[in-house]
Amino acid sequence: MLSWWLPENVSTFGQEIDFLFELIYWITGGVFVLVAVAMLAFLVMYRHREGRRARYTHGNTPVEIVWTVVPTLILVVLTALSIPTWARIKMQLPQTDLKIEVMAKQFNWIVTYPGPDGKFGTDDDKTFDNEVHVPVGKPVVLVLKAKDVIHSVFLPNLRFKQDAVPGREILAWFEATKPGKYEMPCAELCGFGHSGMRGWLFVHTPADYQKWVKEQWPSS
Repeated sequence: MLSWWLPENVSTFGQEIDFLFELIYWITGGVFVLVAVAMLAFLVMYRHREGRRARYTHGNTPVEIVWTVVPTLILVVLTALSIPTWARIKMQLPQTDLKIEVMAKQFNWIVTYPGPDGKFGTDDDKTFDNEVHVPVGKPVVLVLKAKDVIHSVFLPNLRFKQDAVPGREILAWFEATKPGKYEMPCAELCGFGHSGMRGWLFVHTPADYQKWVKEQWPSS
């Protein structure tokens, strides 16, 4: 397992992402080793030797079929394994009453909560700079927007990454499984200050989240 060098997984779908990542890692790593060993062997076997003439060869049809069919089958299997995970994460939205708007701009995240009425663009909206607060164990839908250029919301610990594109409203979701403070950098080169564009995701226990909500909307 490769979890020792990946960020801690605190997402409900993180295990599926990690499985696919590790599977692709070991396949590509194995192919790299085979190609490197074959290259070194050929360098030795077919090195220049005095008195040996070059011999023309047209190729080897069975070998060519094998190195075409095997990668094709590997890609087909990887696709078949990936489709269910992709569909669950990217093609479906969970039923939840917690929606948060994240507006990306050079070079920060403008995070807006709809307030007790559950509607964006009303007087009870609350806006925060580079801070997202959510409860643990509850699906969260992010409404992603961009003000200027393409940005990308990246939550490594939640295996979440989604572009924010100017002129578009993109919905994406996650569900955190462990309270904590997690980094939220921009993962798309967006200009001179890109490296400093970083926010934080605060995952609270249900009780602490309700306390935070009461602090923001005392009259609710």
